[in-house]
Amino acid sequence: MLNGKTALITGSSLGIGYAVADKLASLGCNLVMNGIEDAAEIGPNADALAETHGVTAVYEACDVGDGAAMDALCGRALDRFGGIDIVVNNAVTRVFGAVEDTDPDHWEHAVDVNLNAAFRTIHHAMPGMKQKGWGRIVNMSSIYGSIGAVNRASYVTTKHALIGLTRAVALEVAKLEITCNAVAPGAVRATNADSAINAIMEADGLDETAATAKFLDGKNPSGRFAAAESVAELVAFLCSDAGRDINGAVLPVDQGWSAA
Repeated sequence: MLNGKTALITGSSLGIGYAVADKLASLGCNLVMNGIEDAAEIGPNADALAETHGVTAVYEACDVGDGAAMDALCGRALDRFGGIDIVVNNAVTRVFGAVEDTDPDHWEHAVDVNLNAAFRTIHHAMPGMKQKGWGRIVNMSSIYGSIGAVNRASYVTTKHALIGLTRAVALEVAKLEITCNAVAPGAVRATNADSAINAIMEADGLDETAATAKFLDGKNPSGRFAAAESVAELVAFLCSDAGRDINGAVLPVDQGWSAA
């Protein structure tokens, strides 16, 4: 149980991040949730988690790619809860296209969201973790943190870099009751996948079942999406006492994709 702990989860308005928030709240963890959606839209979801699980949950609308805004978000979380015990760096943006066609400003924003924001949350949370003698950091990498892909240079690069950050931080805290691990999902049904499947349906004249099969071809060997809840369960395990001896690991949730 994580009663009384506080988790900061970036990119937690929906998808994997929301599933993680729900799971940690069910274990008694207070939540600082985050997304780019307006607070009027997502705030009620945070309130519902708080009521359901008997915890405190707040929603912070913030583009984590804005360094000053990210620093301010962390500061408010520290002031309100007296520390951040668990950090889950889940926020992500995707830029598609060949390198020569990628706007450098879009590249830099992707690096800010996918990588620099993770550094900032760890930077702000670490002093309190060390003072309390306990902390858990989970960086949401991807199967693309271990392999390449065409037309996704910023995503592949930042997901690789998150693994490097994970390993570096893990060694810094190796003698403490603090861990830093990376989770590497394969294909999970989320907004980006829905958009891709819809595009396939329109372009190829396929129904949803056939378009989903085409999208998953060469990905999860099961031929189905991994569940966001499965990723959340792994994050919860890493945050538990049972996960205290797992540090610096990169753990896949990809139904064997990384084994292929």
